[in-house]
Amino acid sequence: MVIDEPAQESALAAALDVAPDEVAQLLQDLSASYEQQERGFMLRRFAGGWRIYSRPEYASAVEKFLLGGAQGRLSQAALETLAVVAYRQPISRARIAAIRGVSVDGVTRTLVARGLIREIGQDGSTSALLYGTTDYFLQRMGLESLDELPALAPYLPSAEMLDELAAEGLA
Repeated sequence: MVIDEPAQESALAAALDVAPDEVAQLLQDLSASYEQQERGFMLRRFAGGWRIYSRPEYASAVEKFLLGGAQGRLSQAALETLAVVAYRQPISRARIAAIRGVSVDGVTRTLVARGLIREIGQDGSTSALLYGTTDYFLQRMGLESLDELPALAPYLPSAEMLDELAAEGLA
């Protein structure tokens, strides 16, 4: 509860002077116990470590308490830009703008300021800054890694649908 990063099993094992396997089992048991008791918080694995979270059913009350009525929501443009970055990273602002069809400079600054994306390098050929998601993004989405992002294929139009749109001059 007193650290900003997920607690690593190896660090906990060293602090408690027990084997990492034992710590892993104890954490899993503790997590299951909290879940069974339906406590107001839960212990979850995240980014290779463990964190304490408020239970989802209490999230709105906790958010209201922490924000004091201020809204912490992202605009539709920010959500769309965040999705592009999450699925296509590393990606430049120009490429995000090409995909979205609008300028994304302000939205990108907002997402960086909120800690959801960050600069992760430069494109070798254009020297453009490249963006990627952060651990905070994973935490807010409840994901341990980007591999847990849902597949896009079920939401994309089929080849037949694209052919029909092209025939009608819409694609």
